[in-house]
Amino acid sequence: MSDLLFDLWLNFLQVGMFSIGGGYSVVALIQNKIVDAKQWLTLKEYTDVLAISQMTPGPLAVNASSFTGLKVAGLPGAVVATFGCVIFGIVVSLSCYRFFCAHRESATVQAVLKALKSVALGLIASAGAGILLLSLTGGENEGEAVFDYKALGIAAVSMVLLRPLKVNPVAVMAFGAVAGVFLY
Repeated sequence: MSDLLFDLWLNFLQVGMFSIGGGYSVVALIQNKIVDAKQWLTLKEYTDVLAISQMTPGPLAVNASSFTGLKVAGLPGAVVATFGCVIFGIVVSLSCYRFFCAHRESATVQAVLKALKSVALGLIASAGAGILLLSLTGGENEGEAVFDYKALGIAAVSMVLLRPLKVNPVAVMAFGAVAGVFLY
């Protein structure tokens, strides 16, 4: 059991090391670690974690670590995985705060921050495309992807409700839940 707890801590420490600034930039890394490499979750369970993370408070990486740790090793696993995920971010945040207070006016620091924003945008776009593809295909059926037109319809209606009609996002999530119950 202690080997499993250490493995959870180490893997989520690595996730935490790369999730500074937001969880969406590490969706692919989390999937690689907990679905592909360790097989702690199935791809379906992982997409459920992503969906649940949108409806619960807290960062995506922390929610994923807590859920995975709980599933794999119970409450001790959840505590260890969550601690591993957040400790690096706490240390880095405190260090960055001190650094940026001292170098607030530096043109070099400002240029580095602009470059990091571009990298984060690319990572988020990649993760979003992967989630969209998985949502619209629903996985694989004997080696070939099956396109899910119902999911596309729910997504299209949700986007119309959110953007042009400006419906409250909580109401749109409720609509998606109800539509999912009736369509699936």
